[in-house]
Amino acid sequence: MFTRATFDHLVLRAVDAERLTRFYCELFDASVERVLDLGLIQIRLGAILIDIVPVDSELGKTGGPAPGPGKNLDHFCIRVDPFDVDAINARVNSIGGELSEVHERYGADGFGDSVYVTDPEGNTVELKGAPSRGPLS
Repeated sequence: MFTRATFDHLVLRAVDAERLTRFYCELFDASVERVLDLGLIQIRLGAILIDIVPVDSELGKTGGPAPGPGKNLDHFCIRVDPFDVDAINARVNSIGGELSEVHERYGADGFGDSVYVTDPEGNTVELKGAPSRGPLS
């Protein structure tokens, strides 16, 4: 059916959209691509978008009440190159976050080192490096 799949975008609902936007822009050295009046902030991260929807905006109100930490999704993973854990740790610390320990984990490209960080709204982000071993299939 599909010959290839890539990550296109992720939509996160936020109580404090400004803080969450700043977090992702600073974490990934990214920029806001556009802001729509109905309540949508789109952050460009290479070939993908992270969309932030303020829960009190026109668009956000259609999604119901604000999500609580851990009730929206378990985590999402972004592949990062280079995977320099010292540089990642310094960046995360500079924006008030805390990095997990490095572990080898399995993802779309196979096994590789990764770390977790929690954003200001309680969402867990996995940052994953290049695979050290290929996928199982």
